[in-house]
Amino acid sequence: MNTHVHADHVTGTGLIKTKLPGAKSVISKASGAKADHSVEHGDKIYFGKLFLEVRATPGHTAGCVTYVTGDSPDQPSPRMAFTGDALIIRACGRTDFQGGSSDQLYQSVHSQIFSLPKDTLLYPAHDYKGFTVTTVEEEVAYNARLSRDKVPAN
Repeated sequence: MNTHVHADHVTGTGLIKTKLPGAKSVISKASGAKADHSVEHGDKIYFGKLFLEVRATPGHTAGCVTYVTGDSPDQPSPRMAFTGDALIIRACGRTDFQGGSSDQLYQSVHSQIFSLPKDTLLYPAHDYKGFTVTTVEEEVAYNARLSRDKVPAN
């Protein structure tokens, strides 16, 4: 499952599929990339009774998505979100290439990630300081790039 198109995220898919026959690739339709399954905002990907909800989180790239565990009683608690580069611990993905937009990323994170319960565990695609997990509550409090009020453009 890919959160967006960049060489460091998509190139592993082919290798995984050779090592795990029958594995299927997933990416957002908005990314324009080829995969076995293309998903859109609101889609659900099922694993038995468990599922991940697809949330469009463009801004880092136009086709970014975040995968969020379901909120029904038979789903994991606390919830988890796999944010790709939309939200990195105490930071966010770059917006200066491949159709990125800082305004769009800010809106995406606030509407699709920060709106989750405060104890939701957030797993970014990577981190530059060795951390692997944070929470909505921590990012709202400490993420200097995304937690402040949006400053209007002059």
